[in-house]
Amino acid sequence: MSLKTHQLLQKQKKNILELWMKNQLADEGLREDLISNEDLRSQSEELINVLISNLTGDTINDINSEEWSPVIEILGGIAITRARQGFSPRETGNFVFSLKEALLEVLQQQVKSDPKALFEESLKINRIMDNLSVITFETFIKGREEVILRQTDEISEISTPVIRVWDGILALPIIGTLDSSRTQVVMENLLQEIVETGSSIAILDISGVPAVDSLVAQHLIKTVSATRLMGAECIISGIRPEIAQTVVHLGIDLSNIITKATLASALSYAFKSLRLEVRKVGTVKN
Repeated sequence: MSLKTHQLLQKQKKNILELWMKNQLADEGLREDLISNEDLRSQSEELINVLISNLTGDTINDINSEEWSPVIEILGGIAITRARQGFSPRETGNFVFSLKEALLEVLQQQVKSDPKALFEESLKINRIMDNLSVITFETFIKGREEVILRQTDEISEISTPVIRVWDGILALPIIGTLDSSRTQVVMENLLQEIVETGSSIAILDISGVPAVDSLVAQHLIKTVSATRLMGAECIISGIRPEIAQTVVHLGIDLSNIITKATLASALSYAFKSLRLEVRKVGTVKN
């Protein structure tokens, strides 16, 4: 980029900022519920100050140069923040694209008398802004992946609660698909609770598991084995007719595991094993 153009953009920095803000505020998809106009202007001003200072002939053709680190750092911070706040990729992309439009518009206004120079300088602006857009999208995707992973972990914790239903009896209702990573969470939570409560019976209720295949059955067997190693008996409840047919069809051997059709049946069996008796008390007359 020529020194003349660089100086021109420096002088027009305020004008570029106003055009950029105008473009952003005119966008129908502007998320005022996620970011205030004041914060949006603050972000925009911070980015444009650093960006304009880096649009020189030495750096314009090398986005990987060290001089671009402050720009990339600011853009990365904005992208990560927007990913966590709930902005869409389109909304985040428009933040950068609207800046490119403002830069090109000001450049056209100032260099329109020299078509050749306008074409060459516009190409350079397009190239650098496109590269920055790619960096923004990559950082945004990483931020969204972090959010998804965190939410997945939180959902796994919520969907695998270990409930102390009686002294010495634990129940763990499993809802949703049981895969390898979730099986690990189930085992860790269950074994930890067995240690803390000294329970001798654990009930795994799979009423909320949509389907049982050979892989799910293996995960259940591993959980039962780990529970037994801790000195507790494990009962699997929630064996629906379709699940029973699937287990038989797949030739899965659950003969050495206590299974019950319902959680109530499993709890009744647990009471008997612990020699507990629950009786209905008659109505007390005044």
